[in-house]
Amino acid sequence: MEQKLNEEDVKRLLSNPTGDTRTEIAEKIASQHQGLSVGERKLAEDIFRLMVRDAEVRVREALSRQLKENPTVPHDVALALARDVDDVSLPMLHFSDVLTDEDLIEIVQSQSPEKQVAVAGRHSVSASVADALVETGNEVAVATLVSNEGAELTETTLIHVADKYGENEAVGKSLVERKALPISVAERLMTKVSENLRKHLLARPDMTPEAAAAMMIQARELAVLGLSNSESDVAALVEHLYRVGRLTPSIMLRAVCMGDLTFFEVALAKLARIKVENCRTLIHDAGKRGFEALFEKAGMPKAFYAAMRAAIDVSYEMEYDGRPNDRERFSRRMIERVLTQYGDLGVDFENDDLEYLLAKMNQLPAEVLGD
Repeated sequence: MEQKLNEEDVKRLLSNPTGDTRTEIAEKIASQHQGLSVGERKLAEDIFRLMVRDAEVRVREALSRQLKENPTVPHDVALALARDVDDVSLPMLHFSDVLTDEDLIEIVQSQSPEKQVAVAGRHSVSASVADALVETGNEVAVATLVSNEGAELTETTLIHVADKYGENEAVGKSLVERKALPISVAERLMTKVSENLRKHLLARPDMTPEAAAAMMIQARELAVLGLSNSESDVAALVEHLYRVGRLTPSIMLRAVCMGDLTFFEVALAKLARIKVENCRTLIHDAGKRGFEALFEKAGMPKAFYAAMRAAIDVSYEMEYDGRPNDRERFSRRMIERVLTQYGDLGVDFENDDLEYLLAKMNQLPAEVLGD
């Protein structure tokens, strides 16, 4: 067991010792700091203040390494070490609880990317520090932050991360694997991450089929109701949903109500096992018998027929006019007509679908085409 700080140590330190000796004494004093008497601690802290200005990095590095988890180290000493070169600062930034949020934010905003990563990996990161890290543009730091379950990340912050960094593979992976992931964030990720990460997102244990259905159509809404304008991309999405058992009547109802007819047509063709071109012909059959037969062939619930028929009829009556929110107004008219079928004809929606449509009505502009 090492001896405590004594007069001999002080003499050695003051007699212009070598760097090796200064490093040795720095480690000794710092390692024993919590066990010192009041007088000894005051002397040790005065020595620390000298050592943080030591010309040799290894002396300051030894001090930082020994003090990084010491809760009684003076704030000015901790901050001086945290602002030092990376070799000295990183242990303090990663571990020290003496540093305040204000200290950390100032360092995150003004110093090196390596320091930002160290702060992002702390056992606890407050919401304000997390927001400062997100604004740095440092993708490695952001990926580290999102991987850190001790980081306080609000839903707003996570959405911002998904929007700004979601296409970065490391950040996307960290988001997909985060224990608590709001559905609003998952929606953003669906249009950002790779196909492989999309599969992981849908396979999350907290992702119920209902949540997945809502997320898929919400994600398409966020991408202007389509992962792209390419039908091949829609077909790939439909194929994936079918493969994992999530190409449900609910998601198809929600799609058609939001005016996403391409998704509806490709999905119905998949379920009916016919070509998309043939499916379109039957959906838009003037006599309407073709759509009825197609609906039955696809195994769709009869309760959904009137609602989906109404939505398709609305699509014939309306066109986008190019004015602001034209798609939203189109969708509102779709939902109004579908909800009319619900009220007048007794269309039997699941509660989740009815709540979705009512909530969506509240989000869309009140004025509609044709009024």
